[in-house]
Amino acid sequence: MRLRALLDTETLGLRLLGGADELDRTVRSVMTTDLRDPSRYLSGGELVLTGLAWRRDPADAEPFVRILAGAGVAGLAAGEAELGAVPPDLVAACARHRLPLFAVDEQVAFATITEYVVRQVSGERAGDLAAVVDRHRRLMSSGPAGGGPDAVLDLLGSDLDLRAWVLSSTGREIGGSRHPLPAPIRTELAGAGQAAARTTWPAPYRVTVQGGRTYSLFPVRAGDQTADIRTTVLSDWLLAVAADAGDWPAERLDLLHGVTQLIAVERDRREAARAVRRRLAAEVFELVRGGAAPAEIGARLRAAAPVLVPGAGGTPYWQIVVARVEWAGCGEPGPATQALLEETLADPAEPGPEAADRIAVAYAEEEAVALVPLPVAAEGAAPQPWRAERLQEVLRRPLGRGLGEDGRLTVGVSAAVYSPEGLRGALEEARHARRVAAARPDRVCVAGHEELASHVLLLPFVPDDVRRAFTARLLDPLRAYDRRHRAELIPTLEAFLDCDGSWTRCATRLHLHVNTLRYRIGRIEQLTGRDLARLEDKLDFYLALRMS
Repeated sequence: MRLRALLDTETLGLRLLGGADELDRTVRSVMTTDLRDPSRYLSGGELVLTGLAWRRDPADAEPFVRILAGAGVAGLAAGEAELGAVPPDLVAACARHRLPLFAVDEQVAFATITEYVVRQVSGERAGDLAAVVDRHRRLMSSGPAGGGPDAVLDLLGSDLDLRAWVLSSTGREIGGSRHPLPAPIRTELAGAGQAAARTTWPAPYRVTVQGGRTYSLFPVRAGDQTADIRTTVLSDWLLAVAADAGDWPAERLDLLHGVTQLIAVERDRREAARAVRRRLAAEVFELVRGGAAPAEIGARLRAAAPVLVPGAGGTPYWQIVVARVEWAGCGEPGPATQALLEETLADPAEPGPEAADRIAVAYAEEEAVALVPLPVAAEGAAPQPWRAERLQEVLRRPLGRGLGEDGRLTVGVSAAVYSPEGLRGALEEARHARRVAAARPDRVCVAGHEELASHVLLLPFVPDDVRRAFTARLLDPLRAYDRRHRAELIPTLEAFLDCDGSWTRCATRLHLHVNTLRYRIGRIEQLTGRDLARLEDKLDFYLALRMS
């Protein structure tokens, strides 16, 4: 498409500020950026959209425009929402470099311009598939007529004979439910997509799953696509196509990339719609953290219920889940962590993007905090809360690959509560449980409220020097003896304690005669000066083994 077509489209509301002689330039793609130097993401022919966040003073305009002109971009469109009118220094710089410059009215979303350009460019490249791309605009409409991602996936199936699915980062099915994928395959594809996205490999990513079926994966990145991939990889969507795209013509690949951009616009719109729910959740948690009266918290929940819990009726049960993502040398991925919790805690039995709209997630103090309504299966029945083991299984397989070697995800889960009075305690439970999870070594760790009544709550907070001194005093003599004599005193001690001091059960487990077991336990007592018939000494050994 030509730049001139942008001015001829009234719905875009663009105003030309300079470069009238250059409007016959060809637009090949569209990119949104607020980087001061986006050169590594430019290949030529782009319409660049910018909110001007890169501009700190008038001197910044010249180098920014010089980079765009050197990369051969088609034109620049600057939003007026941040600074009001487009600054004169930017207008002058574009004139010097003969770069067409448009002003984007603050009432016009960048997503609207992106949708128009993608639709036009993809249609032109696809030739006889232009009608398909044009029909994909239904993705942008809301309600039953539009159908969200399923509208696009249906068209891919009917017009191109491609079966495709939109998946969340945990493998939850967001679109494509008419031909559901088995859960293990969805999980494997989600993990493979995240692992590939963290490399320099170009999409599509080709993955062969168990059984020999090959899928092609196209990442659907929301927000600023030039941002560090680590800040979004755990929450991005994925378009999975049941085909090997290795020998596809360029036109078909361009079409699929255009589809992912359309889905990304839909994702951005849903993120914007969730802003109200997130703000209400933040207000509720602020009251809870601040020690507000239960009546005040209850009133705020009742006022927010139509937004936080659409269609909820009766007395709700609630559960609180706290999550934190940490990256080495990377900023806080706050919005991405919120989106991750919303998708993760969505009802797995309800496919589609709307399922994540039931969860309200706030972000404060480097933690995402989710207020999860729990459905009651039947009248008078207890709710079915999320358990730490189940959440660990949902998160571990796909997200472990996206985290790589430099990231961690820790999650804490509270018990279910049924009144505003219980929310403060539930929040403390979830935050303490997350700290317990953080003390473990795995990349993905989830801890539940059940563990807070156990010794495991105390062990992670024992200072390292105390832990080393305590375990060394009890276990070093046994380790030294095992090394010298090739004995098995440590495994024998572990089995003895695990069998609650039962000589018969322990001897059976270790395939030893009871007299041999008694000899080993006696040697342990002799080396350490402890008596394993005493409860205190048993407990000391148990804790030493857990801390070693």
